[in-house]
Amino acid sequence: MQLDSTSAHRRTSSCRPSALVALALGCVALWASSCIAPATQSATAVTERTSAPAGHYAPGLPVSHPPFVTFNASWKTRTDAHYVYVEHYGSYTECGACIPGLMRELQSQGLEEDGPPFVLFYDDPATTPIAQLRSRICAPIRGSRSPRAPLRYDLLPQVNVAYAVVSGAYTEVPRAYPQMNAYLGRSNWELAGPIREIYVVPPIGRKPADLLCEVQFPIATRR
Repeated sequence: MQLDSTSAHRRTSSCRPSALVALALGCVALWASSCIAPATQSATAVTERTSAPAGHYAPGLPVSHPPFVTFNASWKTRTDAHYVYVEHYGSYTECGACIPGLMRELQSQGLEEDGPPFVLFYDDPATTPIAQLRSRICAPIRGSRSPRAPLRYDLLPQVNVAYAVVSGAYTEVPRAYPQMNAYLGRSNWELAGPIREIYVVPPIGRKPADLLCEVQFPIATRR
């Protein structure tokens, strides 16, 4: 299946959540080091900006805690958001190491953050060679900008997403992917864009239990 994405990625293949578990478990490892109950579904979508500063973050549904015996998922309309990014090719386990450099470059260029950093995962590790896996290490900013290299600018498009908020070490976030995939199946949806992980709480000096990550799967009705 091919996905509509931003102008920099005209047509990309989808990420299959189950396949991401094996290779994405360490996606923020270096950054962090410096029977399942039915998922809930809202009756109507929640329109919400997900780029609010970390101190003002409101999950919008109960947080799911590992080992995810009870798992809470819902859906909402994600509004568009401006962001800067660095592009990465290679193992998804390397993405976390890029976040500190992205944030330093953001500050050196005087760009104003508009929320916590996030990563977009574009490809399916089960069908894409590791060296060709595409991801973007991103930070939301206020307004359209023309950053200097190595940063690039793009607009995250408005789209309906299935989402969950999970606690625990960021290296363990992909363990929630099977539950997200099951939620999509029950709702007759399929993945329709890159998976997004938003790292709401900076991990430095925090216990794993204090960390929160919002996981978003863009959705479309299954064909």
